[in-house]
Amino acid sequence: MPISTVELDGGITRVILDGRLDIEGAAAIDMRMNVIAGTKKAVIVDMEGVSFVGSMGLRALVAPATRHQGPWRKNCDFGPNELVEKVLKSSGVDSMIPIHYELQAAIAALL
Repeated sequence: MPISTVELDGGITRVILDGRLDIEGAAAIDMRMNVIAGTKKAVIVDMEGVSFVGSMGLRALVAPATRHQGPWRKNCDFGPNELVEKVLKSSGVDSMIPIHYELQAAIAALL
């Protein structure tokens, strides 16, 4: 799974994921997500290009976000499609990592 980052104003890092967050996709992003979560103060995980999320994909999103949380660290998910959103909500991930549907709303939530 390709993963790229863009630095936004306000110290926000936008992590752009593209593809399937299955076992292989999760393995491909795991280390990089942990590094990003441990070194950046605010992270938007752009999920517009994610077509599927499995249990290992959920772990690849949740573990870094919860391990590195603190008053100085914030994160959110942005733009999941209907299927991905359903998985995030039915698993309860949305209660730990807020979901936003517009980029500006995601940015505003992290400032």
